[in-house]
Amino acid sequence: MADIFISYASPDREAPAVSVPPDGPALLLQSVGAVIPLNASAVEAAARMFERADLLGHTEPEHYLWPACQWGRYDATNPMLKWDTAWRALRDAAGLPGLRFHDLRHTVITELAEMAVADHVLESISGHLSRRMLEHYSHIRIDAKRQALDALDAARRSTARQ
Repeated sequence: MADIFISYASPDREAPAVSVPPDGPALLLQSVGAVIPLNASAVEAAARMFERADLLGHTEPEHYLWPACQWGRYDATNPMLKWDTAWRALRDAAGLPGLRFHDLRHTVITELAEMAVADHVLESISGHLSRRMLEHYSHIRIDAKRQALDALDAARRSTARQ
């Protein structure tokens, strides 16, 4: 799992985006740096993280939103380094015991590709530097391919009738 460090000062509470510096997690964005826009669900989740940080008194710019925790004690000056235990508990509770966190990345990229999001936008969102890597992550499902071909067929039939 890639390390993701977000400090209390990282995301601007007014501008729904997170900046990842060029020296950020290599597995996350291939060290290119990026600004990742946050959708409404992500903004809501970030607001809950800020609320928790406020309640814990972790409000300094150098404090992390996902702080280190050992034996139930939070250390906001150090980031959480591992969260695989929490991930396993969450996925097992959801009845998805084999789901890997990285599978979510594949799913998002695939669904965006199926929605006909432009390749350059997909590459920017995912941080991929090459078309080859983008293709590795997007697994266009057979149904989406069939629907695209059916739509083309319908359009051609419509044109032929005119």
